[in-house]
Amino acid sequence: MKMLIGEKWIDKKEKIEVRNPFNGDLVDTVPNGTKDDMKKAIDCAVKGFKISKNMPVHERITILMKTIDVMNDNEEDFAYTISTEGSKTIHEARKEVTRAINTLTISAEEARRIMGETLPFDSVPGSENRVGYYYRFPIGVIGAITPFNDPLNLVAHKLGPAIAAGNTVVLKPATMTPLSALKLGEAFIKAGLPKNILNIVTGHGGEVGTTLAGDDRVRMISFTGGVEAGMEILKHAGLKKIGMELGSSSPVIILDDADVNKAVASCVSGGFWAAGQNCIGVQRIFVHTKIYNDFVKKFVSHTKKLKVGPQLDKKTDMGPMISEQEAKRVETWVDEALQKGAHLLTGGKREGSIYYPTVLENIPPGVRLHDDEIFGPVVCLYKVTDLGDAIKRANNIRYGLHAGIFTQNIGHAFRAIRELDVGGVMVNDSSDYRIDLMPFGGVKQSGLGREGIKYALLEMTEPKVICFNL
Repeated sequence: MKMLIGEKWIDKKEKIEVRNPFNGDLVDTVPNGTKDDMKKAIDCAVKGFKISKNMPVHERITILMKTIDVMNDNEEDFAYTISTEGSKTIHEARKEVTRAINTLTISAEEARRIMGETLPFDSVPGSENRVGYYYRFPIGVIGAITPFNDPLNLVAHKLGPAIAAGNTVVLKPATMTPLSALKLGEAFIKAGLPKNILNIVTGHGGEVGTTLAGDDRVRMISFTGGVEAGMEILKHAGLKKIGMELGSSSPVIILDDADVNKAVASCVSGGFWAAGQNCIGVQRIFVHTKIYNDFVKKFVSHTKKLKVGPQLDKKTDMGPMISEQEAKRVETWVDEALQKGAHLLTGGKREGSIYYPTVLENIPPGVRLHDDEIFGPVVCLYKVTDLGDAIKRANNIRYGLHAGIFTQNIGHAFRAIRELDVGGVMVNDSSDYRIDLMPFGGVKQSGLGREGIKYALLEMTEPKVICFNL
């Protein structure tokens, strides 16, 4: 596939291979973009902003809705692309396509709700003859950098609100999964998006990503990825808006009055969806001592039933990790924990890029599996004596994105809501629950700002105050 700069689909001699992570088969190639390519894309986006900022709202809505029509007509093709270039099973990929369509639908709806309000200037003595209001205007070029784990919907979360607000976009998709983003770009062009409003540059982060982040003409960077990459972007970004979702090590608390069967099913799904490569996936489960043995027995039994295999096999529950290198990293982290005293309940085995669903207990502090985001199919179980103990231990890390709690006690639920240091608390759901219209983001090193269409739109616009002296 080719990358999009201005109105042209650009190819280059130097390619990046996109390979199926399960078997290594070549799926496609994309251009290996350079700094000059990125600068040209930003040039085009600056030109495009003269068009996009003056585009009537009804035209933005029409383009978004026509893009959705293209996606609806090609749902299976989008799902196949997600599944072959990435880790998701075909079932998971189909759900991502559905979510991406919903994300763009919400974007079209919110485009008509970018509103201001009148201001009471006469509330200040001496301003009795003044009246006015504010409205929100687009800020300009949005630099979007997206990860491999949701290669379509997280791109939609950048493009949808940016275009709905009247901005232009330069997108740098994940190097390992650029095809879904390029297909979405094709859908926007087919829908009639004017030239230069959307630009997609494929390439390596150190080459094109830092160029995008450091250009003063880019007025906002919207990034989803790891903490270290986020820190690197901040070094280059300068004075511009920043939106970052940087991951987590999500906790779930299971109290002794919980519906254990419901908690098990939810946490197994939350822990191993997309081979655990999920920023709100379940990594740490704190279970009350009274029900710990029962929960562990059922959780391990449920985990062992997961069928691991190729993504396109309809019987597969969990596919490979994004690369053998990533699977080896997870293997190293698990081995380190086991050497330091952790107890393996199931899994702990790697075959190429497959790392089998793994459950451990007695994980000691100080190992990476305890302190950092595993971003793989590994779940850690801990005994807790009460809710206070669980909250304290859940908060005792540098992340704070999502958390879950299972309880029938409304008082316990509200205490967890109040005291957990996270951006979202899911009651009687795992941390993995999300819909695309909600404000999404975290605290501490889990990020800056919020995604979710309405909230991203606020970040991608600014208020302009108007005052008449009568």
